[in-house]
Amino acid sequence: MLTKMVQQQGGRVTGCGDLKSARGEIGRGVFDVVVLDNRLPDGTGYEFYSELERVCPQSIVIMITGVPELSQAVELTRNGLFDYLTKPLNVNDFAACLKRVQQRLSHPDPFAGTAELMGNSTAIREVIQSLTQLARHATSTVLLLGETGTGKDLAARMLHRLTAANRSPEPPYVPLNCSAVPAEMFEAELFGAEKGAYTGAEKKREGLIAAAEGGTLFLDEVTETPMPQQAKLLRFLDSHEYRPLGGNALRQFTGRVVAATNRTLADEVRQGRFREDLMFRLSVATVRLPPLREHISDLELLTQKLLAELCDKYDRKQPTVRQSDIIALRDYHFPGNVRELRNLLERALLRTSETAAVLAFDSAWLSSGARVETASVGKSRPSLPPDRQLNALETQEYCLIQEALRCEDGGIRRAAARLGITHQALMRRLEKWPELRHTTSRSN
Repeated sequence: MLTKMVQQQGGRVTGCGDLKSARGEIGRGVFDVVVLDNRLPDGTGYEFYSELERVCPQSIVIMITGVPELSQAVELTRNGLFDYLTKPLNVNDFAACLKRVQQRLSHPDPFAGTAELMGNSTAIREVIQSLTQLARHATSTVLLLGETGTGKDLAARMLHRLTAANRSPEPPYVPLNCSAVPAEMFEAELFGAEKGAYTGAEKKREGLIAAAEGGTLFLDEVTETPMPQQAKLLRFLDSHEYRPLGGNALRQFTGRVVAATNRTLADEVRQGRFREDLMFRLSVATVRLPPLREHISDLELLTQKLLAELCDKYDRKQPTVRQSDIIALRDYHFPGNVRELRNLLERALLRTSETAAVLAFDSAWLSSGARVETASVGKSRPSLPPDRQLNALETQEYCLIQEALRCEDGGIRRAAARLGITHQALMRRLEKWPELRHTTSRSN
């Protein structure tokens, strides 16, 4: 069944009944994707995954299991597993997974490989100056604020590089998306756990704090930290001491913690979703990443540099961009910021002939299609519950989730795939807005 589904999507499939034959096939060629069952005649997929990381690190790996283990799923996901599906396998879930695989293969992380924040505007120069000053204090906690797509992870990596300058070997940089970790596993993921600390903890495991020792721990979407764990995070930030789950000995962390959020912390505190004392602790050293509309003078430079990266990615000659298209881009609001700009350029490049000298940019789409997407958020606003007090960003997020659920007839995993977020991240938002669980194509 899986073979037929992949073939229907245009993929070429090699099927193996055991690990021995899989090793032989991997030795003969490179695979974009590996779909791996856990229980096999001559071993387990869980054990084989570490081998795959060594011999074909470029492959996207999907694990399928009939006996799911939460601790195993978290560990594999932390180590790069693309998805973890359970039996009996839902055909729609696998189809949605394949769609995300195709998106990953054609659209990798927009900021991956980008060395520095790009721009010559006053706004960007101020960000770089702030990061340079903070780099002198190697253990200070830093909070990065900014809308989605402004490059908070890029800023965190830049701060890490500035702090680690002239250090050899370079200390570790360890990111954690707080929305992607189940609440019950958050403490073990961050602090580590001793053997037997919880059900399924068959061996001792190091947490991400230990992995980031001497370097940088980046807590992205920090406002998604579960409320019970926020007090423990606060104590860690105050003392830089932590105790693994189930352990007795205190450990000392000598690196830096960088946190980031696209939300307003004060609003989160007022809504009862974030501790006020943790907000004050995080806000000591704050850097705000400006939205693209606030440094639109950088747009032409960003366009040229991002287009150069894309042409390098696709191994093709860089076409020129018409000045009329630059003007059209400057007139656009860019709710998705630099990430959206890159996606627009990539879409234009893929529809441009390799022999063309000019980028086939569809400015009509920018003035109509893209604005329709933004307008659709506004059209969804009347369906907000009257008793909800949401800020502008929450309203947009609420409506986007509502629209995704409507398009997927209430299917949560499919809606998460449509939104480009993890299933766990969407579940967290549905805990906050439970009425959205009932959204279907018929209810709207």
